[in-house]
Amino acid sequence: MIRYFNKANGLFRAFKDRILPRYFIASPFFSSLYYIFFSNDFRREQHAVLQGKVLHLKELKYNKSNVYTLIRNTHRIEKGLLMRPRRPVYALDFITETVDAFVNIWDQKKMSDDLQYKWFHDVLSEYFATSGENAIVEREKKRFFNKIKETNSYRIIKKSIPYERAKADIPQISYEEFYKLTRYRRSVRWFLDKKVPRNIVDKAILAANQSPTACNRQPFEYRVIDDPELLKVVANLPMGVKGYVEGIPMMIVVVGNLDAYFDERDRHLIYIDASLANMTLMLALETLSLGSCPINWPDIEELEVKMDKVLKLEKHQRAVMCMAVGYPDPSGKVAYSEKKNLNTIRKYN
Repeated sequence: MIRYFNKANGLFRAFKDRILPRYFIASPFFSSLYYIFFSNDFRREQHAVLQGKVLHLKELKYNKSNVYTLIRNTHRIEKGLLMRPRRPVYALDFITETVDAFVNIWDQKKMSDDLQYKWFHDVLSEYFATSGENAIVEREKKRFFNKIKETNSYRIIKKSIPYERAKADIPQISYEEFYKLTRYRRSVRWFLDKKVPRNIVDKAILAANQSPTACNRQPFEYRVIDDPELLKVVANLPMGVKGYVEGIPMMIVVVGNLDAYFDERDRHLIYIDASLANMTLMLALETLSLGSCPINWPDIEELEVKMDKVLKLEKHQRAVMCMAVGYPDPSGKVAYSEKKNLNTIRKYN
């Protein structure tokens, strides 16, 4: 009986996954019906996106202290400052929202260890100092300066505003050396039994932190796991670690924060932006004598639940990928992993 049931269940799953989808690809509407009635593969993503959206809008509308809104709008204003020619008056549709967030978030004490607060201050100061006459701008200008007057003023040595890149600051790294680094970096699966210093990893993360993200929101964070007991649990969660998991000395879990967005249109940015940063992270690790192995994190509900529980993730957070980190074992081989031909992956116009 059990054998018969398992066979019938297997046949139904094969029909649902391989045959049934053919009848629902005529339009996005029919595709939605398929995932409503026959598949829950996107259910967790939908829930996380909606959780993030509601949290974002709640902080924006009621608390008026959404830090992602302040970051995004400061970046938008900054782009206005560097435009050629610069418009005399701009940002009228979001300057009130920006000042609302600034007034409720601003804390001068944080400027010494969080330079993003200095950036908020300097960009808005420059905006109000250079903007043309406008009633809305004048109103928000008063609110802004009244807020910063509540705290002690400070002497600005160098403003965090758009600037011209100086030739003297160009790094002396040739393309040939950079390309050599990209060729040298390969996924390392064999590590020395040697503890990875946190300060070294922090250096690599600091480099990754310079990577571009949409509107500078940086909708991700790095959970660095080096506690032996916790590491044993986390390292065994992703697939693709069979055969070398016992030798992983450190695991980094990249977590996306969907409360960075007010609209579903941006739901994929946690993956795009994190990927930009993660490549920089892996290259930076190589310059610090550390190897890494990016590990796929497939959307499997059972594993998602376990990761959520272990890392105590919020409903709007999603694990994006995992990364093994450590000192490479010189005797351990890496895959050659030849890449596609240039003419295969590149097309002009």
